[in-house]
Amino acid sequence: MRMSTDAALPIKEADAVSPAEKLQVPVTEIDLDLIKKLNTQAMQTSEVESRELIGKADAYVLGVGDVLQITVWDHPELASALGTQTQTNNRPNDPAQGFVIDNSGNIQFPYIGDLHVMGLSIAQTRLAVLKSLTKVFIKPQVTVRIASFRSQQVYVDGEIRTPGGVPINDIPMTLYEAINRSGGFNPTADQSRMVLVRNGISYPLNLSKILERGENPSDIILKGGDLLRVVSRDENGAYVMGEVNKPVTAFPMRTGKLTLSDALSQAGSLNTASADAAQLYVVRGTLGSSPKIFHLDARSPLSMVLANQFELQPKDIVYVDGNGLVRFNRVLSLLLPALNAGLTTAIVTK
Repeated sequence: MRMSTDAALPIKEADAVSPAEKLQVPVTEIDLDLIKKLNTQAMQTSEVESRELIGKADAYVLGVGDVLQITVWDHPELASALGTQTQTNNRPNDPAQGFVIDNSGNIQFPYIGDLHVMGLSIAQTRLAVLKSLTKVFIKPQVTVRIASFRSQQVYVDGEIRTPGGVPINDIPMTLYEAINRSGGFNPTADQSRMVLVRNGISYPLNLSKILERGENPSDIILKGGDLLRVVSRDENGAYVMGEVNKPVTAFPMRTGKLTLSDALSQAGSLNTASADAAQLYVVRGTLGSSPKIFHLDARSPLSMVLANQFELQPKDIVYVDGNGLVRFNRVLSLLLPALNAGLTTAIVTK
């Protein structure tokens, strides 16, 4: 599999080299040092990707579409301002009974008129209503609560039980909260390759790596307008081919982890009659401009320890080469038709 280079080749000979031979692909041996290096890189990459999303949740602020329920105690005449809804006319998407914040961020309340509340917290809204009512009533007792949260929501898509919009309320919308409110993961979900889209920027999220670092996924706060996509494991398989009992596309576990030994197991292991265990290769990055090739000599049982720690990535190609006898048989099978044709021609000529 190694490609040798010769800078001293004449121009004519260099031009005759095939495109595959011109492509210089380094072959790296799989050992403990390599596995440690790759795992460290993956952990650091995951940490950098999720660091920008970690923060503390702020108090809920009101927005357009939110419905408020404002009660002024000892003034039952103001209760009629909330409006009435009959049970028969209620529909799932109908707003709750109360004061709806309009597109200008205002509510209309008796004796106050238009009151701008968009961007305020519940405590700030209560103080604004109280301050306005003191011009009309003596020491009014006011209670303000949110009857319906409608101004902000996040969108959860992909391998989730109930995809769709999830309204943000006074409970902080963390990563776990968004997943739980959407019914949890489907069995086909890849928990290691979720994507959070915010303001046109995609942030990959690896839940497995976050937990391995001892971090709490609840520290990742989602904001209104965010899109969380849970990718299917079917999109992140690795291809196992060559001298295996069952060439297959190996899919990762629910945690998103897929090791070299897992992939070989899904392929029915090596074909003992035709495989050369010393020639086990992993080809990575074939869709990019800088592919890599990793080599493992699997003749020793200890090599399976390395295979069990070497993690595959989506679209990796695991290739098991054939032994010398297999190569000879294949060459012979290509030559036999030509030899038979030549013998037949000679016999006919005589």
